[in-house]
Amino acid sequence: MTRSTERDELALPPALESLWRMVVLAYRIEPRLLVTSVVMTVLLALPQSLIGLWVALLVDGSRSGSRPEVYAAAFGLALSATLLWWLQVLSDRLSRRFRDRISIAMEAHVARLHAEVATIAHQERREHLDRLEVLRKNTFGLDHLFMSLFSTLGWLLRLAIVLGLLMTRVDPWLGLLVVFAVPTVVSATLRPGVERAVVEQVAAHERRRRHLFVLATTAAPGKEVRVTGNGTALLAVWRAEWAEVLGPLSAAKWRTALWNALSWAVFGLGYVGAVVFTAERLHASAGSVVLVLVVGSQLTQFVGAAVGELGFLRSIWLDISRRLIWLEDYAAAADARADADPPDRLVDGITFEHVSFRYPGTEPLVLDDIDLHLPAGAVVAVVGENGAGKTSLVKLLARLYTPERGRILVDGVDLASMSVEGWRARLAGAFQDFFRFELRALDTVGLGEVGRLGDRPAAETALHRAGADDVVDRLDDGLDTQLGPSWDDGVDVSFGQWQKLALARGFMRDEPLVLVLDEPTAALDAETEHALFERFAAAARDDSRANGRVTVLVSHRFSTVRMADLIVVLDGSRLVEVGSHEDLMARRGAYAELYGIQAQAFR
Repeated sequence: MTRSTERDELALPPALESLWRMVVLAYRIEPRLLVTSVVMTVLLALPQSLIGLWVALLVDGSRSGSRPEVYAAAFGLALSATLLWWLQVLSDRLSRRFRDRISIAMEAHVARLHAEVATIAHQERREHLDRLEVLRKNTFGLDHLFMSLFSTLGWLLRLAIVLGLLMTRVDPWLGLLVVFAVPTVVSATLRPGVERAVVEQVAAHERRRRHLFVLATTAAPGKEVRVTGNGTALLAVWRAEWAEVLGPLSAAKWRTALWNALSWAVFGLGYVGAVVFTAERLHASAGSVVLVLVVGSQLTQFVGAAVGELGFLRSIWLDISRRLIWLEDYAAAADARADADPPDRLVDGITFEHVSFRYPGTEPLVLDDIDLHLPAGAVVAVVGENGAGKTSLVKLLARLYTPERGRILVDGVDLASMSVEGWRARLAGAFQDFFRFELRALDTVGLGEVGRLGDRPAAETALHRAGADDVVDRLDDGLDTQLGPSWDDGVDVSFGQWQKLALARGFMRDEPLVLVLDEPTAALDAETEHALFERFAAAARDDSRANGRVTVLVSHRFSTVRMADLIVVLDGSRLVEVGSHEDLMARRGAYAELYGIQAQAFR
């Protein structure tokens, strides 16, 4: 059953649906602890709520000289105090255990959802980034949702019990105290929403403030910050962004604090009126007056605690958990139609049919009406000036984005209909904006095929394919060397060596259908890149006989791409030429012009 079907069948409002999903998720993770926590919440409410009754009985028994009543009241007080202490200790231990497990599970759930989204568009759209920023910063609070839910349930039970005592032991009209508590509840439920709305409005400033803080305090940008002397300027901008965050937040908090103060003033007047009503109008017994005083004091405590929990629950429930639900639905919808398996081998190849694409939040098309066929078994080079759409073409092929118009066919089957997980399992390669995984060299390479992580022969084979044997040979502990200078036993390597390791990571898969090399050797000299690509091209042609592999190389060096079977030339988001090196040179078009300019520079 899909989530949308569940919503239709349950017909729940969004707020209740988000709470229901969170409870179901917690039950799947820790069913016994969840049920036990609910039971403990109910049990805890009883002894504390009955203290007022025992005190009232004790006063009345003392005044009337009734020893049984005094003994019963004393025994009730002792039993309530003992049970309250014992249940509280047990509840605290259960709560810590439950929170620890739920916290780990919730953080893992959020991280998995981020990773499972087929594309990366949600990480670049401003409106999505703001939602993700709030969710990311408050993921820790998701485990508090259940604690707050249990506490709220407990306080409401206490309120019900003490109100029942007042109405049955003193006078039913005292139940009107609930009416005077309504403004506090309204204030508590509205306050987090108002403040959260402001938090989301200033989320972009908060992200920029954190970015500036990272720039000013981390090693990577440290050299440029110091050489250019722009540290003071960064600090000034940081302060300005911080002011953009604090100003609206402070104003919202002052406004909601005033609402809160006024609502408690209303409840205070009601409480005073209840005491005066009991003493003056009812001429109640001393025990009843004491009961009103004790229970009224408890009522104030319980209302305050319940209102506080309702406010926190409101902020977590309606703001954070609903963003989590949004992320779940977004991840599910992104892969809703993708259930077909990719082919075991390519026969015809990959075809772009009238494909157009623009990046999220931007206006100009980076790819405009691309019609292109990449034959099975071919080594394809994609060239063009900066901003021509080369990397965008590769990202569409890797399904990091989906086309705005048109479609991509794999042996005649729409790529969008294929399982993302299945397609990515048949994809390999390296990107120019690779990540530096500061792990053991063995694991840094092995992450290219998680199923063979730690497989030393496989990693050595991948290093050889990438021409990166020399990098590991220079490390004191070889593949067991910890990479990264931030670790006690870690070593730093050059940018070019990091790039070679990233390239080796891309070669961990033995038989991919598509091998993507997006400027994987940009940090290497031209001669080394030429030699490596000769090896790549020869190996690709040999391997492609088995499964029809398409190898896609993006490069600015024309001396390298001339070895490709097919050269694709992009210019200003448009496809302008396709052919072999010899064909394109004979046409004397855009490729021949660019090739001539680069060749002349090396004369």
